Amino acid sequence: MTTEKCTPGVLYLVATPIGNLDDISYRAVKVLESVDFIAAEDTRHSLKLLNHLGISKPMTSYFEHNIRQKGEYIIERILNGETAALISDAGTPAISDPGEDIVKICHERGVRVIPVPGAVAGINALICSGLSTSRFSFEGFLSVNKKSRTEHLEAVKRSTYTLIFYEAPHKLKNTLKDMLSCFGERRITIARELTKKFEEIRPTTLSEAVSYYEENEPKGEYVLVIEGCTPGEAKEENELLTLSVLDHLAFYTNQGMDKKEAMKRVAEERGVSKREIYSATIRE
Repeated sequence: MTTEKCTPGVLYLVATPIGNLDDISYRAVKVLESVDFIAAEDTRHSLKLLNHLGISKPMTSYFEHNIRQKGEYIIERILNGETAALISDAGTPAISDPGEDIVKICHERGVRVIPVPGAVAGINALICSGLSTSRFSFEGFLSVNKKSRTEHLEAVKRSTYTLIFYEAPHKLKNTLKDMLSCFGERRITIARELTKKFEEIRPTTLSEAVSYYEENEPKGEYVLVIEGCTPGEAKEENELLTLSVLDHLAFYTNQGMDKKEAMKRVAEERGVSKREIYSATIRE
């Protein structure tokens, strides 16, 4: 394999496999062979890939808790004429990844950035989902904080775009329950361990997904692809916000929803606390 001649003073964003090591691109291997050094999220993890490829290069760690200090160190080396490759633990760097920060620094300091394309878990899950691919919104990881997670979901619940989330196994159950509570019933495709031995792509619904994982413990890394709000539903929800609080509550209670759940739903849709909804019912 011939080595690609890399341009001095450049940061290469090199996509690596998300599971199957054979997914590394021919160009990515050539760049990794050619650069002066490699910045990796976890050098121990990335060393396994480099050993598999037969590549030996100086490495430096670049992760969430040292991004500013190490970012400046990497940039200085590049400005002095070296070439560097940035890789993440899996997939394309700078997507839900500390690499986002160093790319910003590069642009601030006049350093050229060159992408070396490859795998992205969210895109691979989307194309296998059976849901609309014409318009989609990548939402990354939800916060572990309940309030922040709920606010994030509320912010996108009226989007008509297909939604893509990443999720860890220990958070999956609560995330699915929160999505069902916020979005109501929707189709979802759950992609697990993409390109790996236990790869699974499960088209289902949010309620069925909640039930399934009550019986089956989540394992592996997940991508959640959820259908967007229909234009009709988005219009209906916008119209509900023009109603008084009492009329808004009545819309749900008249459909058989109990008052406590209706107050919770109205509070979420109006972006206020349940206490405020309760106070409004007393005043009115």
